Amino acid sequence: MMVNYNIANLPDEYRTASEEELKRRITAKRREYGSRLLILTHHYQRLEVVAFHDFLGDSYGLAMAAARQAKAEMIVFCGVRFMAEAADILTSPNQKVYLANPTAGCPMADMADTDDVLDSWEYIESVIGKDKVMPLSYMNSTSELKAFTGRNGGLICTSSNASAAFDYCRARRNVLFFFPDRHLGRNTAKKKGIPPEKIVVYDPRLPYGGLTEQDLKRAEIILWAGHCHVHTNFTAEQVERVRQQYPGVMVIVHPECDESVVDIADSVGSTSHIVKFVEDAAPGSIIAVGTEINLVHRLAVTNPDKKIIGLAGDLCAMCSNMFRTSLNDLCFTLENPEKAELIKVPEEIAGDARIALERMLEVGT
Repeated sequence: MMVNYNIANLPDEYRTASEEELKRRITAKRREYGSRLLILTHHYQRLEVVAFHDFLGDSYGLAMAAARQAKAEMIVFCGVRFMAEAADILTSPNQKVYLANPTAGCPMADMADTDDVLDSWEYIESVIGKDKVMPLSYMNSTSELKAFTGRNGGLICTSSNASAAFDYCRARRNVLFFFPDRHLGRNTAKKKGIPPEKIVVYDPRLPYGGLTEQDLKRAEIILWAGHCHVHTNFTAEQVERVRQQYPGVMVIVHPECDESVVDIADSVGSTSHIVKFVEDAAPGSIIAVGTEINLVHRLAVTNPDKKIIGLAGDLCAMCSNMFRTSLNDLCFTLENPEKAELIKVPEEIAGDARIALERMLEVGT
């Protein structure tokens, strides 16, 4: 059985090592492994961790990278658990996937309990009819729910390809059941021109999701009552305030934000879209970014010719789970793979989940 470490209980030599020593040891291990090692790093990671990436991206880009790197024997994920699980599902059995910090989870994914989703599916199908509803799972979900989605004809999406995934589902079934993020679902549906009265929210805390049979029968989109605790920090008032404070500012936000924010932003898109938007902006631009603070900080550092600020101002919109991964964790994982967090999704789950993930990759962005 693998031992779960985090920075508080790593062996002393890792917990107390200086940043320079950790960097030296990580660099030495990368040199030793060569092409047999692949480090996948999410955009929300700390600046010092990002420096050691082989691939840097959002969850869609990293899934693509994992699926394509057949020669890598050891894949280390600097991100959260659902991402590492997706990498394990998409890679071959001889490739080993590790999560640098075993405690890095996702509160949004936890909002969609497997039994709750299965119960809701049974109720929804009993009202609307079998083979009338298509499940669409956000990448931020458990492997079990990815497998459920694959078994029932659906696919996985990320914020990068949610629009294309909506098209895929709606071309095949009358109704789309999207979980767990209600805001990405609503913003994507609104972009598709689906009327508000045909979008309903299923809340598992309420009897029958808080919906009547009439609610379900009129719906084209059924959204799960989940959310991202980072992106729901952003408000329309913050947008108005930053525009008053910085005339000419451009506001860009993530589609996990509330629709009141999305509706008045200058640009809306995935993490990769935000990065490209900032990088492509003209020198001297002022850009307020509504997403995770570590990415905002990195964009400010790497784009010194522009003024990059966090939309939330003094409010620290940080993903604490992403922040958990440190150089200490990365060094420990590379030097002690036999004790590190090896991610292995059971094949009875991975098989159906792989179908849903491969559909995601086929749909593209």
